[in-house]
Amino acid sequence: MLIGVVGKPSAGKSTFFKACTLAEVGIANYPFTTIKPNHAVGFVKVRDPALDFNKHSHPRLGYVNGDWRFVPTDLIDVAGLVPGAHEGAGMGAQFLSDLNQADALIHVIDISGSVNAKGEPVTPLSYDPLNDVTFLEEELDYWYLDVINRSWEKLSRQAQMTHEAAYKVIGKQLSGLGVDEELAREIINKLKLGEIQIIDWTKENRHDVARELRIRTKPMMIAANKIDIPGAEKNYERLKAAYPHYHIVPCSAEAELALREATKHGLIQYVPGEESFAIVDEGKLNPKQKGALEFIKNGILAAHKSTGVQDVLNHAVLDLLKYKPIYPGGVSKLEDSEGRCLPDCFLMPGKATALEFAFKLHTDFGKNFIKAVNVRTKMPVGKDHILEPGSIIEIMAGK
Repeated sequence: MLIGVVGKPSAGKSTFFKACTLAEVGIANYPFTTIKPNHAVGFVKVRDPALDFNKHSHPRLGYVNGDWRFVPTDLIDVAGLVPGAHEGAGMGAQFLSDLNQADALIHVIDISGSVNAKGEPVTPLSYDPLNDVTFLEEELDYWYLDVINRSWEKLSRQAQMTHEAAYKVIGKQLSGLGVDEELAREIINKLKLGEIQIIDWTKENRHDVARELRIRTKPMMIAANKIDIPGAEKNYERLKAAYPHYHIVPCSAEAELALREATKHGLIQYVPGEESFAIVDEGKLNPKQKGALEFIKNGILAAHKSTGVQDVLNHAVLDLLKYKPIYPGGVSKLEDSEGRCLPDCFLMPGKATALEFAFKLHTDFGKNFIKAVNVRTKMPVGKDHILEPGSIIEIMAGK
């Protein structure tokens, strides 16, 4: 699973990415600070399952902070997108190539309207950020359409001669974008194109197919960044009203980055996603740091209950992609041979079964599966049982 952080230049996506990961990335208020894609690890925040046994888990990967476990997930920050990207404008060609890897997208928008369509700084509120949503949708739709149109005449004629179904043609043509024949057939039926010969499809028909496939294979949410700038709140309300089908989270990537850096340097105690923090030693803070933390406390956390960054990442993984955390454990013992409590956590697809989890742990566990046991209830579950989020499962397998 890979989450793509996307948006136009200078919208704050690299700051958002660094706030999620604390990776060293280029951050500046001018277009194309990000030239090559940045890969790093972010963390999904879930309740520590060991609390149910009056313990704390000891992750092999990730970490525990208070009552929360932070589970690693991969993120990619790609070059900023500008109008005409699908035609190669700006870093468009590279952007779309890098983006192909992503399973879901976090679209970071400068909700304060202080960056124009090209990523150039302008007076706050002078640019309408709602334009950015349509702009990104259109660029992605045309990207998919360009792939469909490659060799279209040849493929459509060939399909007519061999009586090959349209969904097979589309499935093959867009397989590199995560489209298979089953999805292609579903979309073609939805658009009522199944009874039309593929050679008779219009440009509009192909565009409609491209859009529907993009929506299904690149699910997207919106991070309304720079919410702390005066006047941005009104734009956020307008954005929600205009795009009710999107999950939109107000956030301040700069505030989250400041809190995580302060935590890293031992200046404060802070759990990502929480609505408060505690200063460790006020004497270690200079006046500028005190002022910044005071602003974050009163201007952002008091109003929005969090900086929004952790909420965005959690929603992308747990709600948009519908992944769920599953833990391997034993009914009689939660610790591994090194004494670590529930050391492993796997983010599994929403409909993952006990058998699929067994295969995730080891191929031999899946091939020789006997049964699974719910560690909390101590009750056995069958191989086709769909696991609940947060389940602790012991796998029984033969030799």
